[in-house]
Amino acid sequence: MYHHSGSVVRETAGFATSLLDPKITESDAMLFQRCAWCGTAMYQRLLCPVCQGSELRTEHSEGTGTVRHSTVVHRNTPAARNVSLIEMAEGFVVRGRVIGPPIGIHSGDRVRLSTAKDPVRGEPVFQLLDEPYRAWT
Repeated sequence: MYHHSGSVVRETAGFATSLLDPKITESDAMLFQRCAWCGTAMYQRLLCPVCQGSELRTEHSEGTGTVRHSTVVHRNTPAARNVSLIEMAEGFVVRGRVIGPPIGIHSGDRVRLSTAKDPVRGEPVFQLLDEPYRAWT
């Protein structure tokens, strides 16, 4: 990317580099941004929430994370569904849906990205990595 403030050239890792990699497709990859100045990871932002920088690099997430909060929603849907906040391994938080019974998803559960976008809601969909044993709940 060229900057108008001189002949300084900076390379940023964008999605264009991943088009050459046949293993990564746009439908199964979660893209996030990292601030070029302070290194903060974020999801779908215009400015860095820490330093207010606008120079954001696009990177690929490895797709694993931990459920930080989950709630069951009964509104605008024929059946109950869960809405969860997932803290990804890279350090950013994303809102998404975890596949499974809504009552069976708890904080601390480990998840992996299933699809980058739900065709109806447009949010990421995750699946549980390991089914936890909860005999007393």
